[in-house]
Amino acid sequence: MTGAPGTRAVRRGRPGYDLETLLAVAVEEFNRRGYDGTSMEDLSRKLGITKSAIYHHVSGKQELLRLAVNRALDGLFAEVDKLGAVSGRAVDRLEHLVRGSVAVLAEQLPFVTLLLRVRGNTQVERDALDRRREFDHIVGDLVAQAAAEGDLRADIDPPTAARLLFGMINSLVEWYRPRGGTGAAELADIVATVAFDGLRVRGRSN
Repeated sequence: MTGAPGTRAVRRGRPGYDLETLLAVAVEEFNRRGYDGTSMEDLSRKLGITKSAIYHHVSGKQELLRLAVNRALDGLFAEVDKLGAVSGRAVDRLEHLVRGSVAVLAEQLPFVTLLLRVRGNTQVERDALDRRREFDHIVGDLVAQAAAEGDLRADIDPPTAARLLFGMINSLVEWYRPRGGTGAAELADIVATVAFDGLRVRGRSN
């Protein structure tokens, strides 16, 4: 059955948004309002669709959160998976991971922002924090190996150095915006230079 001329047929039970668009809007609202402060009603109003249309795609708000934080985590662990193909020393693998992590942050900025804001109030958040700790251990091990090989300072506790290193990277979510200005590749170069070479000019007298 067709509608009247000039009208569009309505597919009942099908929302006007695909899952990717729904997820993008949900992440935007979670970051703006906070996950706990965002209801399914808020999302339906923002999207201009009914809650039942949202449930066509996901079982509820927690599934949206799970999909969102896993988007960021999967990106980070994809960079870890590349380390086996990186030749050289541990410091080379560490720099590769730093650069890759900056790229993930730049490409998936809203998702990484949300990941960094989870506090463990739900099982989804606790699972995300477990994966973040796993990633942190990988970074810490690389720092320790690089220090043992003489490429990083041995007088700095490796777990502390790893936290400071990725604390700098994670702080990018507070100010970095992909459109205009510094691109992802240039940003990765800057972070790697500051992390591994420092800011001080060497060999100059006062």
